[in-house]
Amino acid sequence: MSWGTELWDQFDNLEKHTQWGIDILEKYIKFVKERTEIEISYAKQLRNLSKKYQPKRNSKEEEEYKYTSCKAFISTLNEMNDYAGQHEVISENMTSQITVELTRYVQELKQERKSHFHDGRKAQQHIETCWKQLESSKRRFERDCKEADRAQQYFEKMDADINVTKADVEKARQQAQLRHQMAEDSKADYSSTLQKFNHEQHEHYYTHIPSIFQKIQEMDERRIVRIGESMKTYAEVDRQVIPIIGKCLDGIAKAAESIDQKNDSQLVIEAYKSGFEPPGDIEFEDYTQPMKRTISETSLSNSRGDSKTELKFAGKSKGKLWPFIKKNKLSLKLGAGPEDFSNLPPEQRRKKLQQKVDELNKEIQKEMDQRDAITKMKDVYVKNPQMGDPGSLDHKLIEVGQNIEKLRLEVQKFEAWLTEVEGRLPVRGDQARRQSGMYEAQTATSVNNCAQDRESPDGSYTEEQGQENELKMMATDFDDEFDDEEPLPTIGTCKALYTFEGQNEGTISIAEGEILYVIEEDKGDGWTRIRRNEDEEGYVPTSYVEVYLDKNAKGAMTYI
Repeated sequence: MSWGTELWDQFDNLEKHTQWGIDILEKYIKFVKERTEIEISYAKQLRNLSKKYQPKRNSKEEEEYKYTSCKAFISTLNEMNDYAGQHEVISENMTSQITVELTRYVQELKQERKSHFHDGRKAQQHIETCWKQLESSKRRFERDCKEADRAQQYFEKMDADINVTKADVEKARQQAQLRHQMAEDSKADYSSTLQKFNHEQHEHYYTHIPSIFQKIQEMDERRIVRIGESMKTYAEVDRQVIPIIGKCLDGIAKAAESIDQKNDSQLVIEAYKSGFEPPGDIEFEDYTQPMKRTISETSLSNSRGDSKTELKFAGKSKGKLWPFIKKNKLSLKLGAGPEDFSNLPPEQRRKKLQQKVDELNKEIQKEMDQRDAITKMKDVYVKNPQMGDPGSLDHKLIEVGQNIEKLRLEVQKFEAWLTEVEGRLPVRGDQARRQSGMYEAQTATSVNNCAQDRESPDGSYTEEQGQENELKMMATDFDDEFDDEEPLPTIGTCKALYTFEGQNEGTISIAEGEILYVIEEDKGDGWTRIRRNEDEEGYVPTSYVEVYLDKNAKGAMTYI
């Protein structure tokens, strides 16, 4: 089954068929490309959906996610984010393993096809040229034969005519002989040309064309095999992520199984329990006798009677405190208010001051890291003057030192205010002092029974403790909690070009050829921050490593 023998006369149809095959391949490439775009779009929509329903940080909504059902929902959102990542993997693998490879293959296929059909046309042109030569030789032989016959007839006519001179007869005889000789030469040339054409024709149809068509057939069969392999790869790319997608779904199912309705019910009790005893029985009041009845301290009549004044007072004060909270919440958002947060309640003021101190300490640490990096770079310049002038870094060191000193003065100022506030707060352990206002609101109800209507430590508030705790609980709307600094995500990898002994603080030793993770690229100071594992990270000279940054890095952290 060979195209060369079976389709020897179908050159034009084979040309159309092979072009159709390339069109089919390009159509499949377009199909896969559109599939990858769909996967990327789907993954993006899933990520946006997951992000949309994530609780906002430092908000009341985040407090509500302490319930197991809400935690399961958060786990579902996180798993959906990972699920989206697998669709991105599908898109990337299909692009690299199918689209890119087939696009390159199509270009090679077009060049090969063009070469084969060029050889076929060249062979056809050659056989057509041989055919034209044969036709020309044949017509010349035919013409010379006719001329020889006419010359012979003229000679015989002249020879039979008695009135013609002998010289004319001899001339006619010589002309006839010449024409006969030319006819014989044309015959020999025609015979030779015919033999040559037959040989060329045999070579054309039994050697050249079959060889060319065989190559075209092999080319087309390779195309068919390649598109089949690509379809198989298409399925394998999907199959490879099925286990991970299954783990994501298992994670969602596991999160659903972790929901504990009893635990959630207990959390509701802890959140809203007042600590009061239910009211006792109301005794019969005999109006014919002096009124006698025993009333418990926490009875309903007590709450209605003796404590009516307190409740009214508390109600009024509550009405006054609400606008206070809203007003300060707005002022904090607008950046207004005194620098020492003296407009806030004591506990909220303490939290704000503590947060400010922590932020300033972070800034100081950042400036110190920058100073260490500049110092290291200066040492490198001193040891290797060709890399730069060490003196050019002196003004940077002075500027960083001034910034550190300013920040330290700010820290001292806020720490003084913090000490003042903590000295005026009720004596409590350090751990309890750092708890949020929500915890205070939940635990203070028991104290409320025996310590009502007392004055606050700083004399600013005279409402009962329950109202103070209620204010602290509501104040958490604008109290931003401070989270511990999370590890920096990896943004790429690097390969060590030379061995570096990290002897200074903040540096890390590397060996030539070692592969590490990049967590902070060179900021212009000549140093790159890298990580070996969870506990080993530091700076190395940028010139000592070859960095490969990941443009699609999403902050996912992976350790060697």
